[in-house]
Amino acid sequence: MTGTTETSATKAAPGSLGASGARGSAGAAAPDPAPAPRRARLWRGATPWLFLLAPLTLLIVFTYAPIANMVAYSFTDWDGVSPELHYTGAENYAELFTRSELFEVFWVSGYYLAASVIQIVAALYFATILSFDIRFRNFFKGVLFFPYLINGVAIGFVFLYFFQDGGTLDSVLSLLGVETDRAWLGTPESANTSLAAVSVWRYLGLNFVLFLGAIQSIPGELYEAAELDGANRWHQFRHIIAPGIRPVLSLTVILSISGSLSVFEIPYIMTGGATGTETFVIQTVKLAFQFNKTGLASAAAVVLLLIVLAVTWVQRRLAPDDKVDLV
Repeated sequence: MTGTTETSATKAAPGSLGASGARGSAGAAAPDPAPAPRRARLWRGATPWLFLLAPLTLLIVFTYAPIANMVAYSFTDWDGVSPELHYTGAENYAELFTRSELFEVFWVSGYYLAASVIQIVAALYFATILSFDIRFRNFFKGVLFFPYLINGVAIGFVFLYFFQDGGTLDSVLSLLGVETDRAWLGTPESANTSLAAVSVWRYLGLNFVLFLGAIQSIPGELYEAAELDGANRWHQFRHIIAPGIRPVLSLTVILSISGSLSVFEIPYIMTGGATGTETFVIQTVKLAFQFNKTGLASAAAVVLLLIVLAVTWVQRRLAPDDKVDLV
């Protein structure tokens, strides 16, 4: 009896120790998960590129490929019609920089640059006012943004009748007792001023929406704390709003400068570049489609692109976008 009991205990001991040892090892460290199959890893890495395939294709086909063709045409004498073109080297660029009248049209951009300053100031003012709780603010938001939704061709024709002799502007002035025989589009100064005013009216809504979105992204607790400290609206704008919208303000400045250098739609529709209102882009279009000098027009377009990039780079260097942390 005793020998049998001892033998049974001896046989059971290793099994019990093995079970407890297995439980201990399982509790100490779980087995490593099996690695994902190679095909699954490949699909996981390719998924972002599959989503980017369509936009990248459109970007290359409709942006970078035309730019490459434009640069290639700028070194030829292509007329835009003939299937034959000849490589001329840098002759187009030499002609472009030796004919001063081709760059004199940049003086017209000064009117639009001055108008863009008024536009930014007005948009920032309205965005600041309408960011606070005032009556009919949604109505005024729609009124300010509505001109940006109108087609540029329609705006050109509307204001063409607005500024013509005996048109809407003269009628309104006569109702106010102001008699004028001014030809609003008859002299370079008045024509460029009128066209720049139209651009202010049209693009005010875009800058307004950008500023309004930036202002509304500022935490409301900052305004409440400022009011408790006795800060008025000017103090809130100076110390809260202005630092908070600095990146958006930098963006609008870049857009305004580049837009001033590449104005086309409004003056082309309203005056066709006559009366001293011709811009660099209008001149480039005429070189290509009126005088059949597509090679020279391509060189002018490349120069304009480089000027815009250079101005943008200088602006970013002078006023870099520092990270704004108001909270």
